[in-house]
Amino acid sequence: MAFSFIYYILAAVLYILALPLLFVLSFKKKYRQSIPARFFLWNNPRFRYSDRVWFHVCSLGEARALKPILDHLDGDVHITTITHTGQTEAKKYNAEVRYLPYEIFLPFWIRKERVLVVLEAEFWYMLFVSAFAKKTKIILLNARISDKSLKSYLQFSWFYKKMLSRVAVVYVQSKQDKNRLLALGAKNIEVIGNIKLAAKISKTKEYQKPNAQVIVAGSTHDGEEKAVLDAFVEYKNAHKDAKLIIVPRHPERFDAVHTLMQVYATQHHLSVTRFSEDQSFGSDMILVDMMGELNNIYAISDIAILGGAFREDVGGHNPLEPAYFGCKIITGTHFFHQKELFRYVHHVQYVQSDAILGALEKAKELPPSIVDQKVDLEPVIQKIQQSAQA
Repeated sequence: MAFSFIYYILAAVLYILALPLLFVLSFKKKYRQSIPARFFLWNNPRFRYSDRVWFHVCSLGEARALKPILDHLDGDVHITTITHTGQTEAKKYNAEVRYLPYEIFLPFWIRKERVLVVLEAEFWYMLFVSAFAKKTKIILLNARISDKSLKSYLQFSWFYKKMLSRVAVVYVQSKQDKNRLLALGAKNIEVIGNIKLAAKISKTKEYQKPNAQVIVAGSTHDGEEKAVLDAFVEYKNAHKDAKLIIVPRHPERFDAVHTLMQVYATQHHLSVTRFSEDQSFGSDMILVDMMGELNNIYAISDIAILGGAFREDVGGHNPLEPAYFGCKIITGTHFFHQKELFRYVHHVQYVQSDAILGALEKAKELPPSIVDQKVDLEPVIQKIQQSAQA
């Protein structure tokens, strides 16, 4: 109790110190909804009802991974998210959706729920303490400890032991994650694999594949588009029919990426279009500046350059979708957040950003990437249902 009080005071002091920065960031498009909601409770009231099943996720990928589980639950579901993209995805479900407030608000914001299911590594101390204090059963699902973050977790193992002592059941992605969470004091740990393997992958639109070799750079981040464009313009010299489609991870970067593509188009006498204005795939380079189109683009692509792993600070993105649609996958070497998923995807080229050109050339010799394993969610669904009925 004393530690929780000290932690709360420190969190409140940090909040006060960060107020000027939070105020400035709230005007940025990326954070225009999430920061006011999380840090000022703007349009973010408590859930209307209590005694529900509550899922907490961070962003888009985790929210999307909930679908196979929610399909088996009979309504009365709450979902909280951290990011705007996660919020948008969560609102597609039959659930009451909120942003998770900053920690100092949680003791007053949280109602008693039957069960709280926290995905992956969303370890918020006051979330666990407040939910436990209201006699809510806590389950960790798809839990993981990445190689990159392991050292910092172990340095503060005493802190995580306090937090994890309030967790009833932990479902982890791998045996390695189980050992790491055991070292942090977690109990009742079961290995089920990555629940994203159970997600149904589909497309929402049917596009006619161009009579060309289609290369898609999916979920790219700042700096990665330049590396892809450098490789593509060289590749294009020898493969005249090649087309490049770029799908940035974050919509607020659409304009900046389009400007960059225009520079390359001018320098190398190529054509470029925005997908929102022209969906004919007639140009040499296309910027997909619309949300929810990536799977539709994977479905007509030959090669997928998967972003997020050419930078050291992102950790990669989900390879299951391009593999499902038979793309030959090229990605970077910094895929630490997706390491478990990549274990199940074969025929992937892992390269540095300056080796993308060579990987494109080598791709013609390789078979399409494939996924060779599924996850059984039945034990998890049963546990959630039992906890909700207890």
